[in-house]
Amino acid sequence: MKEDNHLSAIDVNLLENIKSIVLKARSNAYQRINRELILTYWEIGKEIVEAERRNDIDYSTSRQIILKLSKLLTKEIGKGFSRSNLFNMRKFYLEYSSVQSPTGQFDENLFLSSIQLTWTHICELLIIEDKSKRSFYEKETVNSHWSIRELKRQIDSSLYERLLLSQGKSNKEKVLELSNKGQELTKAEDILKSPYVFEFLGIPENKPILEKDLERKLIRHIEDFLLELGKGFMFVGSQQRITINNTHYYVDMVFYNKILQCYILIELKTTKLNIADGGQLNTYLNYYKTEVNDENDNPPIGIILCAEKDEITAEYILGGFENNLFASKYITVLPDKQKLIEEVENVMNTAQ
Repeated sequence: MKEDNHLSAIDVNLLENIKSIVLKARSNAYQRINRELILTYWEIGKEIVEAERRNDIDYSTSRQIILKLSKLLTKEIGKGFSRSNLFNMRKFYLEYSSVQSPTGQFDENLFLSSIQLTWTHICELLIIEDKSKRSFYEKETVNSHWSIRELKRQIDSSLYERLLLSQGKSNKEKVLELSNKGQELTKAEDILKSPYVFEFLGIPENKPILEKDLERKLIRHIEDFLLELGKGFMFVGSQQRITINNTHYYVDMVFYNKILQCYILIELKTTKLNIADGGQLNTYLNYYKTEVNDENDNPPIGIILCAEKDEITAEYILGGFENNLFASKYITVLPDKQKLIEEVENVMNTAQ
């Protein structure tokens, strides 16, 4: 019997080791194929652009040529050469300039290391004309390992604009920071968005909802909620009980952010931000700081997610607390993208 158990343990280890080898090989093969595909499409785009320049072809004529080229390539080679795909290859070459070595020659390895996305991701990014915005989504896709569905969702929900507006101000330095590095979490304010978007809950705009029902829906869609909250968030639980002087209180939702190394306490309010809300959450933060935090944890952060908030009232309600305490509005439909862009522009113009 002991011998059988011993052999069984060997079998398990052998199985896991072989699985690891195969999965690693598959991953490496996929990465090599993707790298070759990206380089191939970039070179096709280069051929198209250089042919246009050599022959002094205008954009209108180029469209007709690409349409004809698409039919011929599809007939001769097969799928993958639709007109839209060829246009994407052309734009890919134009938008992603070649990476040169110190000798001034095109360096394939440097180029491929600078493009760490799939072709599907790249096609989605090419739709974005603003280079700073596109660079931000590119960095975040790589850093956060977004699927194409997640990337589309973040673009549709105007994440870039919401981050620029999250601290009530926007400036060129913040734009450069986001475009060069993506979203970096170094202080409490960095996790905020304005507004938070819960379109994944399927709640019609302006439809009344109870706080417990909102909480229940967010838990049911926890993966989407974590994506909206941002990087580093882990769900601890809902209605987390704290007891002060034999009286029980309950925090709506508690998360832990592994990047900031702190607890995030969220209170949900389906009404406008009220005076009592700040004191309530500040009490919970004091409790967590004293009773729950380990010695390696940073001070907890509190966020009140409310249906309505005006900045002046929020300043008076949240001002003066020692703890990191914030309030942000949430909406249940995708925001008006143009309106958010205009808000960013207004804030930047004011700052200048």
